[in-house]
Parts: sequence; structure tokens; C-alpha cells
Amino acid sequence: MSRTTAALTLDIEDGISIAMRDAFSVKSEQTDRVVRLTEKILELLSQKEVSGTFFVLGQVAEKFPKLVKKISEEGHELGVHGYHHLQFFRMSREEAYEEISSAKKLIEDISGQQVYGHRAPAFSITPETKWGLDVIAKAGFIYDSSIMPAKGFRYGWPGFPRNIHSLKTPSGDELIEVPLSTLNILGYNVPVCGGSYLRLSPYAFTKMACERILKKRPVIFYLHPYELDTERYPDYYYDQLDKVGFVKRNKMKSMWINRKTVYPKLSSLLETYEFDKMINIVRRRNYS
Repeated sequence: MSRTTAALTLDIEDGISIAMRDAFSVKSEQTDRVVRLTEKILELLSQKEVSGTFFVLGQVAEKFPKLVKKISEEGHELGVHGYHHLQFFRMSREEAYEEISSAKKLIEDISGQQVYGHRAPAFSITPETKWGLDVIAKAGFIYDSSIMPAKGFRYGWPGFPRNIHSLKTPSGDELIEVPLSTLNILGYNVPVCGGSYLRLSPYAFTKMACERILKKRPVIFYLHPYELDTERYPDYYYDQLDKVGFVKRNKMKSMWINRKTVYPKLSSLLETYEFDKMINIVRRRNYS
């Protein structure tokens, strides 16, 4: 298999405002850290001459339209990551349709670029929310990349096919699904190529996983800009952190472990493999 069958996907969201809402139930504004961190990634991709796919949150696009334009102008693919970062199990069909279709329209209007792909927050398309595939297809997306074909605590669809494939949604519409990359270890599919898995794993393990996956299918990497953030969060974040219990507080703190390793790992991956936009990988495999 060609080594060009790897996709770097970025879920563009503001880690601070989402943590404030989801962890502390406190509403806060989008911060400009998402801009600075995304621009840091864009600079690295420019240096390595790599094109990526950016699944942008509607709230980020609304607050920082120049960032969306910059991503598009630098030749990258734009996708949708929802509008308010709501998992599908938090929404009705009607709410989900409005959530993703409004984000799609906004991003297309800002960029002048057609949006083909969608990724649900927290990979929240699962057996319990498979109706979401209907919504995604009806909203006009060609492909979705929301399913982690593994068993997890917060998400996952055990037994879901690991290859990119065309499927029929529960209502009979056609949609291409691009599952996240997993590695079969002792009979279990284990997520390996992104997020906390990239952050916590030694680089040698990630590279070994890539080599094994590439023998059978494209590697799909994913990353959030906040995973490169090593600066102290605003004081209002720590004010709320001090109010939660011991277990939750330390769980939140664990999200900072090994953050300093993410940028050099990403840089090494970009030097080792050839990447392309997700839509190009989908098209080359004759699914659209």
C-alpha cells in the first residue's frame, strides 16, 4: 500500500471553554488560544509541506472567521465538528441536524470552500446513536469520521468495520465512513493514533502501530490544538478546578501529562509519512 494513505485530522475547538462548560458547568467565551495553537500547527504543516483536514467547531468559526479563511487559503480541507461541541447522545434528531447543518453553512460561507466531511464531538456515533448517521447524510456530507471501532469508557463501536467503506444509514441513505485507526492487540482493537493515545504512548509504539496499520488500510491521525498547549490556563479555570472533588480534579490534571511531547511527536510523524486530505484519500479509494 502506498505510504501516501495517511490523513492528519485536526479537531479545532477551544479546550478552555469546553472544559469550563463540560467539567464545571460554567459558561465562558471562546479564547484566542485556539487561534494561536492552530496557527502553530499550520506553520508546522507549511514547513513540512503537508495538507491536513480541519474539522472546525461552529463556535470557533463564528468567533474567529479569519482562522477559517487562513486554513482554507493555505490549501487545507475544512470539515465540521458540530457547532457547540454537543455529543449526539445529548441531542434529538432535529437538534443534531440544526447543530451540524448550521456549522456546515457557516464554514462554507466564510471559506467559499465546499465542506465534505463531518466528525462528531467525542466520537459520539455509537450503536446507541447510529441514527446520527441519517442526520449526517441528510445534512449533505459525503463522508463521516466519527466512529472509533473499539470498546471504550466514553465512546466506541466494538465490531464496527475498520476499513473506509460506503454504508447505508438506518434510513437507507448512502454515506462513507472513515473509522479512526485502531491496532489489534491480543484480540482487542485498541486506539493508537491520536489524542491522549499519541500523548501518552512512546513515539516508538506509535510508529510501530502506523507501520502495522498501513499494511492494511490508511492511517487516520487526529489531534486537538489544546493538546499542544503547555501554558498555564487562566485563573478562572483553576478557581473552578479547586472546587471539584479529588478524583475529578486529578483526572483533569492528567490531561496535561506529556503535553510537551506532542509537538515533537507530530513533527516526527510528518517527516516519516506522507499525508493527504481526507477527501482525497476517500476519492482515491473510489467511494465517491
